[in-house]
Amino acid sequence: MHRIGYFLTEGFQVMALGTQSVFEFANVVAKEQVYRVTNYSLPGGVITSSIGASVYTEQANSDSQADTWMVSGIVDPLARDSTDDELAFVRAAAGRAQRVGGMCTGAFVLAEAGLLEGRRVTTHWAYAAVLKERFPNTHVEPDRIFIDDGAIWTSAGLSSAMDLVLGMVEKDLGHEIANKVARVLVMYHRRSGGQSQHSEMLKIAPKSDRIQVALEHARAHLSSDLSSDVLAKIVHLSERQFRRIFLLETGLSPAKAVEQLRLETARNMIQRGHHPLEIIARETGFRDRRHLREVFIRKLGISPQSIRRDARQGDSGE
Repeated sequence: MHRIGYFLTEGFQVMALGTQSVFEFANVVAKEQVYRVTNYSLPGGVITSSIGASVYTEQANSDSQADTWMVSGIVDPLARDSTDDELAFVRAAAGRAQRVGGMCTGAFVLAEAGLLEGRRVTTHWAYAAVLKERFPNTHVEPDRIFIDDGAIWTSAGLSSAMDLVLGMVEKDLGHEIANKVARVLVMYHRRSGGQSQHSEMLKIAPKSDRIQVALEHARAHLSSDLSSDVLAKIVHLSERQFRRIFLLETGLSPAKAVEQLRLETARNMIQRGHHPLEIIARETGFRDRRHLREVFIRKLGISPQSIRRDARQGDSGE
């Protein structure tokens, strides 16, 4: 049995507990208790989360054993430094464990404990620059949702900590079980760590259902004709009305928004897969491989080939 220890401090981010569902349903899918999860804190007893809800914990000490330690941060890591006792426990626990996961700003705890020297890590985008400044010997990659650097795993945020834990399950139990767990939890898909933290769909935030429907249709049909006229018909507006409302609600023309969605999807496909660029271009609505490259250079300042090479080097730990 693989023992999972969650190390919590007062004010821990409450979403950290949600990641335990991945281990729970890995047991369900595997039809055996592969994982046993225990919550720990230095004082033991009741610990209060960031939202005020409390959880019971075992006392963390030198007798506390876990094969994997999951370390949660707090909402604002700049508001409080970890205590010497907390850092001493994390250092000692990491030395006895197979691996340690820093969820979201939990990366700051690992860094303060001296565990991230020379490591590739990520954390929430809002604090990535601060982490790099405070710990210059740490290789912070702010545009990754999670990173597996051997014995140290870190995630960009707590929603991406779900992907991190699912990645651990895949490493432990294989791709098939991890995919089944993702389906049970109704996760959109099992995202690889190389995906960006940022999503154009999140940046484009329309107020009306009609524009949202148009965007969802565009994302689901990137290889199709997504001209303003086509999208306007889908939401039962004239093309003129559609253009005006779309620009008012998103700050973008429909053509610019579609280009961004195509670019994001193509980038994700390049980072996580091995499809030829010609196929990726066709499936995401670019004319051909050359057109795909032109848009990448213009919008991102980097070629698709360079993005694929960087993703492969990151996955191999180079």
